This record gives sequence, structure tokens and C-alpha cells, in this order.
Amino acid sequence: MVPLENYLALSGILFSIGFYGVLARRNAVLILMSIELMLNAVSLNFIAFAAYLDPDRIIGAIFAVFVITVAAAEVGLALAIVIRLFRNRATSNVDDAAIMKW
Repeated sequence: MVPLENYLALSGILFSIGFYGVLARRNAVLILMSIELMLNAVSLNFIAFAAYLDPDRIIGAIFAVFVITVAAAEVGLALAIVIRLFRNRATSNVDDAAIMKW
């Protein structure tokens, strides 16, 4: 069995990469992808802790499915906003979206 520390290290690395992507990127689609990467790291933590603390119960998987469901709804709504932004401004740069002049 793989030690819990390996899963936590992988999750920390994934979350750090996603956090860097949110801070460093200016494209809205890439920011959304970085947020999804951070949410996947959280799901990995849920499943890893559930598998090590109580292997007979599937509570961690239920939480992970809940996180994936919320992430899908978030991406659907955010992509609709990005598409509207792109149609109005011809760019998906979040710096241009900060200017509230039409």
C-alpha cells in the first residue's frame, strides 16, 4: 500500500501548480483550468484520507463526487461568462474585463 504522505505530497504539488496558475495567468480559460486543478487536489485529499482512516466506508469518494459536481457547474457558468466577454471585447484577458466600460 502506498503511504499517505505520497498522496499528500502529490496533492500539495497539484494545488501549488493550480495556485500559481491562478496568480500568474491572464487568460480566463487558463485560470479556470488552474482552479479545476486545485479542486482535483482537494478531491485527492478527500479520497486518500478516507481510504486510510476508514477503508470500509466511502465517505471520501462521496465528498469527491460532490466536489466534481460543483466544479462542473462552476466551469459551465464561468465559460458562459468568458464567452460573453469574448464576444463583447474580442479577448479573454481578465485585465481587460476589469475595465467596466462597454
